[in-house]
Amino acid sequence: MIQYTIRRIFLAIPVLLAVLVVTFVLARSIPGDPCRAILGEKATQATCEVFIRNHGLDEPIHVQFFIFMGKMLRGDLGESIRFSRPVSIILIERLPMTIELGFSAMIIAVLVGVGAGIVSAVGRNSPVDVATMIGANLGVSLPVFFLGLLLIYFFAVILKDSPLALPPSGRLTAGMSPTPFYEVFNWPVEEGSLRYHVYGFIANHFIFNALITGDWVLFWDALKHLILPALALSTIPMAIIARITRSSMLEVLGLDYVRTAHAKGLRKRDVILGHAFRNALLPLVTIIGLQLGTILGGAVLTETIFGLAGVGRSVVEATFARDFPVLQGFVIVIAAIYVLFNLLVDLSYAFFDPRIRLE
Repeated sequence: MIQYTIRRIFLAIPVLLAVLVVTFVLARSIPGDPCRAILGEKATQATCEVFIRNHGLDEPIHVQFFIFMGKMLRGDLGESIRFSRPVSIILIERLPMTIELGFSAMIIAVLVGVGAGIVSAVGRNSPVDVATMIGANLGVSLPVFFLGLLLIYFFAVILKDSPLALPPSGRLTAGMSPTPFYEVFNWPVEEGSLRYHVYGFIANHFIFNALITGDWVLFWDALKHLILPALALSTIPMAIIARITRSSMLEVLGLDYVRTAHAKGLRKRDVILGHAFRNALLPLVTIIGLQLGTILGGAVLTETIFGLAGVGRSVVEATFARDFPVLQGFVIVIAAIYVLFNLLVDLSYAFFDPRIRLE
């Protein structure tokens, strides 16, 4: 098991390096001048020459890459060209929004998708099965940007005067501001220190911060603002998970040991959940891990549509502004999260299937 874990970790390193190289090269291949994208079209040639030299963009691309790699290995993701702020600080501010959105979307996708898949498999060819599969096909077909606009129109425009109305954009209602937990609990922290940034990262998870501080008004407001984007983002993974769950369960339900369990008089629920579902988990765990990539990729559009200041929207803004350090730093962090979750999925195989532990 230890050798398996070490091998999977070492296999993840080339993946991250490849992502970094491709992102670095493609970012600098985007048509347009970083100087005029940030300073405006009226920036003079002399101003642009100084701008490019100050940000090291006059060096050959391989020299820029090795400079960036040297900084990154020291934990320095560079400084934003657009904001003149460290990329790591911007990441601390923006990543919690994406984590909250992605985590919420994944919970909805797994709970609804797995439940719908099991019900569909147990009632094969029934009206419930047909309706579930039609819904799954629609879920896969609807793009995030279209579904997001539909949800905004329905819940924020048509139902605006009803109790079911939901906010169309933003993370909190205008005028509301969370009080960080370390201020509520009077924990001394020096501004600019490592602890200050760690606490700030935790406090920027507004829902979690509201929970531990007991600010229920803020909690419900942040939760209401998260419902529509999480629903829009969860639809495609939910549909895929439902279809994979159904096919995996149908395969297991036809095996001899399931028929034997029924013949022994076990309750139907115990047979389905205790015997069939547990042995159908491996392909399901794989697809859930892969859907994290769909969620992280869909966050780009979702955050843009719903006006959320997360990593996805920041990547879009950095691309338009030719802010290479922000683009590189955010993409490598997203790739690292994706690789980490896939590593956890690989390691979970050994937990669900004892045969892998013995190999």
